[in-house]
Amino acid sequence: MNSFLELKPFNTFAIEAKAKSVCIAESVKSLYQQWLEAKNHQLPVLILGGGSNVLFIEDFDGVVILNRIKGVEVVETAEYWYINAAAGENWHQFINLLMSKGIYGVENLALIPGYVGSAPIQNIGAYGLELKDICEYVDILSLDTGDVIRVQAKECRFSYRDSIFKHEYQHTHIIVSVGFKLSKQWSPRLTYGDLTQLDPATVTPQQVFNLVCNTRSKKLPDPMIIGNVGSFFKNPIISEEKALRIKQNHSMCPQYPQEDGTVKLAAGWLIEQCGLKGYELGGAAVHTEQALVLINKNQATGRDVVNLARYVSQTVYEHFDIWLEPEVRFIGKHGEINPMDCIL
Repeated sequence: MNSFLELKPFNTFAIEAKAKSVCIAESVKSLYQQWLEAKNHQLPVLILGGGSNVLFIEDFDGVVILNRIKGVEVVETAEYWYINAAAGENWHQFINLLMSKGIYGVENLALIPGYVGSAPIQNIGAYGLELKDICEYVDILSLDTGDVIRVQAKECRFSYRDSIFKHEYQHTHIIVSVGFKLSKQWSPRLTYGDLTQLDPATVTPQQVFNLVCNTRSKKLPDPMIIGNVGSFFKNPIISEEKALRIKQNHSMCPQYPQEDGTVKLAAGWLIEQCGLKGYELGGAAVHTEQALVLINKNQATGRDVVNLARYVSQTVYEHFDIWLEPEVRFIGKHGEINPMDCIL
């Protein structure tokens, strides 16, 4: 095991935290062996990709394994592209690779930080597209047997920022690759944000890709410059009745009706209405351009970020009777913990 110990280089929040050990896995065999070694020493294990969706609230008393399994395979038929991408591939670089090969359908998810292996866990989504819309299967390593098994997308229980990998499979399996199925009959998704300004009759995949990248670059801080994990809170989903009451008092409130009759609200808008843009607590702050993003402004600790998240969530509750739930994974001394247990 390579004793890097310091975790700051491996989390985009740039939080100062330590682990007993940090090691790199570049193959499924290596990943399994390192996990077994940690367990033989009775140490907790944390699997990390790009560290773009984690918040270390204290030092981790175990072994961090960086999943760096690489490889992208493409098979095509007359109608579809079938892609298998290893978990250790950088997500945006993966999309760049597909675009360069003329393979389209993932461009709405451009510039999302992180690695391929993390995408199914959160069922990542942006600009009207979610991973579940393009995922065919997920290959996972069974920690009981050391075998790799394939889980079809319909079995992954994908929902808003959720999947089976946050529940039954969280501690028993590790994602090693993801399969995608993309139609060669490209159909643009232009229902969200600035994309609605594009003409569906003439728009190209490259134009969608460029606009998504430009929009994200303007609104979201670069984690290489300012520590952050992108969107910190989930967009809340509430009842239609509650949404109507809010609309009566706040006519400009963005609302997105869901298929099941519920309504999704924009968490960033709710935070902004509470006057919290730029609000600072300890070394953490609400971003001045996008209220949905919390940043490491001045050597913030994990506890600083937790305290800020608690203040933001409680303030929104006082104004709108809605609790905001973090979509970020909170990592404590022995592993992942429920964020709501920290902020309520």
